[in-house]
Amino acid sequence: MKLQSCNCNHLKLTNLILNCADHFQTKQLLQIQAQLITNPPPSLHRNVTAVKLIGACASNANLRHAHLIFSQLPNPNVFAWNAIIKAHVRYGDWEHALTCFHRQVSFPGALKPNEYIYTSVVKACAGLDAIADGLKVHGVVIKSGFDKNIHLGTSLVDMYFKFRQPGNAGQVFDEMLLRDVVAWNAMVSGYCLCGDLASARRVFGETPERDVVSWNAMIGGYVQNGKYSDAIDVFHEMQKVGGTMPNDVTLVSVLSACSHIGALDLGRRIDRSLDRRRRGLNLYLGNALVDMYAKCGTMEEARRIFDNMQERDVISWSTMISGSGVHGDAGEAFGYYFKMIESGVKPNDVTFMGLLSACSHAGFVDKGIDLFSKMVKEFRIVPQVGHYGCVVDLLSRAGRLDEAEGLIDSMPVEPNVIVWGALLGGCRIHKDFRRGERVARRLLELDSGYTGSYVYIAGAKASAGRREDAADCWLRMLHEGISKDPGCSRIRGS
Repeated sequence: MKLQSCNCNHLKLTNLILNCADHFQTKQLLQIQAQLITNPPPSLHRNVTAVKLIGACASNANLRHAHLIFSQLPNPNVFAWNAIIKAHVRYGDWEHALTCFHRQVSFPGALKPNEYIYTSVVKACAGLDAIADGLKVHGVVIKSGFDKNIHLGTSLVDMYFKFRQPGNAGQVFDEMLLRDVVAWNAMVSGYCLCGDLASARRVFGETPERDVVSWNAMIGGYVQNGKYSDAIDVFHEMQKVGGTMPNDVTLVSVLSACSHIGALDLGRRIDRSLDRRRRGLNLYLGNALVDMYAKCGTMEEARRIFDNMQERDVISWSTMISGSGVHGDAGEAFGYYFKMIESGVKPNDVTFMGLLSACSHAGFVDKGIDLFSKMVKEFRIVPQVGHYGCVVDLLSRAGRLDEAEGLIDSMPVEPNVIVWGALLGGCRIHKDFRRGERVARRLLELDSGYTGSYVYIAGAKASAGRREDAADCWLRMLHEGISKDPGCSRIRGS
């Protein structure tokens, strides 16, 4: 009787520990596993233990150890297969998830996959953009009778949207017997992903019960598609309707919209509301506020937020560097760069884009060229078209047009209109009309509607006294329907 009582308590304690395993660190998990190997509970099946430990390893991002646990099972059941496949899906390891699935269906004596396995496999197909595999899996799901499962149905909707097949996604959604708020949200997010904002807004309006994710899907969808005013309008609607408090994801999206259209008043109101609620600034909210203030031209406010952030990453530093450079303070931009290096944060391509832009605005030609070289040789960052554009702009403004054109000719990527346009700007400043006309014609080959080329060629011909040729150039612009747009700023009022 005493032995039975001990075994019962051992089993209860083991189950309790395994149920809490997700909260343990890797070292503690290894200790638990060692105890289970040396002193296993008599009535606890190995598959049950493995499922709990694999899930806990996934929570600790230790897929290697999860595989080690799984490999020790002589006859993994369907729940063990689901655990290992789900672990890979959780961390975006789509290929290994599909590999495990193929092993599972070909495993001798293995049970057929259940709806939970198919849900993970559908997510893996979506992540890999594996259209052929996704269609096959959907067919098997229908034959197996799992197509009525609400979670699997929602995953299929999401998969088809990621395949850019909104028609199939809508069909799956329409055939679902039950639809929860997650399924409705998948439709809204999916249409936004495909750029069909009208359909997204229609489904959003039809959603029977909205949660914060519903609002975030619509607001974020507008932001991702460049409809910043619409995003702010939906945020105001959210506040007016009430019943749902915006979360950090909501505020990050709204602050991004504010930064793009200069809605400084709304950005400040969000900043003040965070202070009033004594809501701590996490990394993402802090970065969003710094970016909003920097892009709205209030660097003092950006500095205040940046200085109060408890945690800073490469985005935080790069935003301050870019903001300082754009507003003409190259010294401050480099000051942040040196502090960033001192703090142990490694710069990325965006960081150097901000620094090169700062050099361009300040006319730091040699410093910019040295920085470009350092980016490539020391930090092993592959230059993008934008980096080349900044260096070409630097050289062109300084009148070093031969070097600028030589750099363009040596580019391993195809130079775009921005790169050639930077050289054309230098030709205009330093009155190199022969080179300028050649560059302008190259720009027209890349973009026949590039206004700057027509304007430059017309101006160059007029300066050379060839007024009829200049008039012909303007007439050609008129004939092609090309107009010289005036400069403008966009600021949204409160």
